[in-house]
Amino acid sequence: MTKVLITGATGNVGTAVIDALSKLQHNLDLYAGVRAVTEDKNKFTNYNIQFSQFDFTDFKSYQPALAGCDILFLLRPPQISEVEKYFKPIVDTCKDEGVKHIVFLSVQGVENSKIIPHHKIERLIVDSKIPYTFLRPAYFMQNFTTTLRHDLIHKQQIYLPAGRAKFTLIDVRDIGEVAAKILINISAHINQSYDLTCKESLTFSEMAEILSRNLGIDIRFKSPNLIRFFLTKRKEKMPTMLILVMIMLHYFPRFQKEPNITDWVEKITNRAPTSFEQFIHDHKKILIV
Repeated sequence: MTKVLITGATGNVGTAVIDALSKLQHNLDLYAGVRAVTEDKNKFTNYNIQFSQFDFTDFKSYQPALAGCDILFLLRPPQISEVEKYFKPIVDTCKDEGVKHIVFLSVQGVENSKIIPHHKIERLIVDSKIPYTFLRPAYFMQNFTTTLRHDLIHKQQIYLPAGRAKFTLIDVRDIGEVAAKILINISAHINQSYDLTCKESLTFSEMAEILSRNLGIDIRFKSPNLIRFFLTKRKEKMPTMLILVMIMLHYFPRFQKEPNITDWVEKITNRAPTSFEQFIHDHKKILIV
């Protein structure tokens, strides 16, 4: 059987990949890479999956987890940005252990942005000569049920320095389904890169209008300047590194070309991608207090 190690298994994307694979017939030997096997395995009681102790910050965990691995599903935890320190050893271990393919969760527009860690990680993988597939998703709809949720439900607002920039969107469930389809037919996706989006491009003002209409609540979008945004989020005790990531995600697009809408989700999964409106409908219970 083909051994597949899924890193970040307990996160939104990792869980979505595992869930999508559970609905498909395949001959993959699935391993969830988790930091604490005893505790984290309880989150996957409904899935046919094994577990490997894997911690991005623990170099000693790399080799045992990757031993005998054929395909690695790799993502970058938001808090880890030191590519040379953490990701080069992972890729080097993949080479040493004979990993045959790396599916890496990157980000849309990575080829035009050398400052983001994903760009350097993609380069590491390409230089390793290990066959790869790069998934380059748009802005996660699930940000509204995680990072942005507090402002949404307690202040009925979206508070980001995004101005009038347009964003393409993607439901994490669609990323999981795309990844699952690729993993069970990996030979058809060797050295390919896929931008993953839904069929709409929206400003945050437009997103606020769609949220308001579907939730029955008046959601406002406020776009502060960078100093006000930084100070507001520090007052809320948001970690400085996360604030900087938020600025990179939401402020820089104001000065970049509008991202393209693609049809890769539909081509790979044979169905239309989830719309933002459908996402809101599916998550209504956690978007309203």
